[in-house]
Amino acid sequence: MISTEMMEIIGPALIVGLMISLTHAPLGIEVLKRGIVFIDLAVAQISGLGLVAVGAFVYEPSPWLIQVITLACAILAGLFFRKIETVMPEQQEAIIGVSFVLAASLTILLLANHPNSGEEIQHLLSGQMLFVTWADVATHAPIYTGILAVWFLKPSVRRGIGFYMLFALAITSSVQLVGVYVVFSSLILPALAAVHISKKHTVAWGCGLAAVLSGIAIAMLFDLPAGPVIVVSYVLVSGMFLTCTVRGNRLEPGRGLP
Repeated sequence: MISTEMMEIIGPALIVGLMISLTHAPLGIEVLKRGIVFIDLAVAQISGLGLVAVGAFVYEPSPWLIQVITLACAILAGLFFRKIETVMPEQQEAIIGVSFVLAASLTILLLANHPNSGEEIQHLLSGQMLFVTWADVATHAPIYTGILAVWFLKPSVRRGIGFYMLFALAITSSVQLVGVYVVFSSLILPALAAVHISKKHTVAWGCGLAAVLSGIAIAMLFDLPAGPVIVVSYVLVSGMFLTCTVRGNRLEPGRGLP
């Protein structure tokens, strides 16, 4: 039987994981469609750079200042990549990769003299999902709800700069909650699992939910860090989904095997 204390740990982590998987699935599908796979890593790392910078240069920054700075960094990154998409589309993926490496290097330099630099880098990359609180859920739930509402109620926003703005908004919250690695996994892997399916959102959502539920359960059962476990869970679950869909397509009449 799960105790009240256990629910205080599992509950917020589970809700955050589900919110992120539901919101990231449609964004990830759009990322694959555009062929800019590493934009999520780049924007996440740039947002993380803002998070580290505000901690390095501001003494005890308020939560709102942290949110404003990280969001500003993510939005500026989105605007930059949108501009690159219009003027240098063939080089966009390369520039996205360079941006990621530059942001990661600047982050390491900012933390070079930090007494807990190793922990800070680990927190940024793999997050501390089991340490999120109900207050974190209450703060970020309206953001994810708003993104999903705009995405599905106003599809035209997916074109042009609107996509980059919604993407930046989602990444800003997600990096703070679960770290860069889980952000990348939750965006790309469920979308990849649904690449051969007509109902892509349904499959991507199912894949994300299964990965989060199994990942948190395993992390709690074996007392492991939740972030890396959930990344592995995303890989395994998405791999199974993708294998089943590819195999199913090959066995359809008129395709592949008789």
